[in-house]
Amino acid sequence: EVQLVESGGGLVQAGGSLRLSCAASGFTFDDHVIGWFRQAPGKEREGVSCMHSTYGTTYYLDSEKGRFTMSSDNAKNTVYLQMNSLEPEDTAVYYCAAEEEPYCSGSHYFFGSWGQGTQVTVSS
Repeated sequence: EVQLVESGGGLVQAGGSLRLSCAASGFTFDDHVIGWFRQAPGKEREGVSCMHSTYGTTYYLDSEKGRFTMSSDNAKNTVYLQMNSLEPEDTAVYYCAAEEEPYCSGSHYFFGSWGQGTQVTVSS
């Protein structure tokens, strides 16, 4: 059974940093792609990044480029999202997701397995 558990969210001031973690079980990164998504109140869930074990990471939001970095620790079956220079507009629930496909997507419709999410709140 695929399970994803996010952690690391919290309240941070603008300009601060957070590192989110997603502990995965029930599958390996060799045959699944892993994505980070976020959903702000009243908005659609949007893709933040997606990692493929061979082809690397794709980032989907212009606003995040240079500020967010996705990485993985295969020995721990965990992926991370390092978020720097946080802005109030980054406030959202952040989710990780997995899908057994050989390519990434920034669409939440693509992913079938989801974690419960972790709240990130950035104060101005």
